Amino acid sequence: MRHAVIWRKLSFGTQSPHGSRFVETLLSVIETCRQQDRNVLDFVTHAVTAHFRGETSPTLLPGP
Repeated sequence: MRHAVIWRKLSFGTQSPHGSRFVETLLSVIETCRQQDRNVLDFVTHAVTAHFRGETSPTLLPGP
């Protein structure tokens, strides 16, 4: 939660509900990747690439 507060103070927040939702989602992805000891940039890169290729995006759920 602390990262979100610092980000909000430095950036003056967002200008729309869509922007707020994007930031909320991205901060959640970042924290989940940190907790799972995964590379955030790799995950986001794979997710964006999959989106533009029309493929299934990677999951943040731990594997079996």
